[in-house]
This record gives sequence, C-alpha cells and structure tokens, in this order.
Amino acid sequence: QVQLVESGGGLVQPGGSLRLSCVASGSGSVFSISPMGWYRQAPGKERELVAQIAGAGRTDYVDSVKGRFTVSRDNAKNTVYLQMDSLKPEDTAVYFCNRDSTYVTIWDWGQGTQVTVSS
Repeated sequence: QVQLVESGGGLVQPGGSLRLSCVASGSGSVFSISPMGWYRQAPGKERELVAQIAGAGRTDYVDSVKGRFTVSRDNAKNTVYLQMDSLKPEDTAVYFCNRDSTYVTIWDWGQGTQVTVSS
C-alpha cells in the first residue's frame, strides 16, 4: 500500500517562497512511470489539481499558478516537489500530492501540508 507524506508547508508573507516535498512510500518502481500531481484545497472549496508532471518530466499547470510554481520529481527517491514563488494570499490551502487523476487512478490521500500566505 502506498503512503503519501507531504511536508514543507508553513506561514509565509505575500511574495515569499516555499518548497513542498512529497514522498510516496511503498510505491516501488510504479512511481517512476506514474504521472503525479500537486493538488490544493482551500477552506470551503473543492480540491483542485494545480500542477502535473509526467513520469518523463513533462509539466503542466493551472493558469492561476503558471510562472510562479514549478513541479519536479526525483524518481530515485520516489519524491515529487513543488517550488512555490511569488506566493499570494489566494494560494492559502492544504496542499496534497497524488497520482494525476486526469490519467490514472489515485492512491489514498496523505495528510497534506498547510500553506498560509498572510502578512
């Protein structure tokens, strides 16, 4: 069974940066061929997919984070990252990683990591 563990969240001022990490324990070699995604869920809103990365590294982003967020992965470590720059208050949410639901079935959700952007 795959366990997803996200980390790196916190409180940051507008314009600041954070780097999130997500380790997929128990995924074995499946991770390297799995399209992965970063999702976020703000209070009172549905969870949304904000960044996608294919197994080979091709990336895509929702318009609201393009040019500010960068997703990457290290298949040797079964880890996916999200570099978030120029953060805005509207980026405040709990951030989760999982397989990209656009293409494959997802694993059980992890606990997520809280990102709060506020002055």
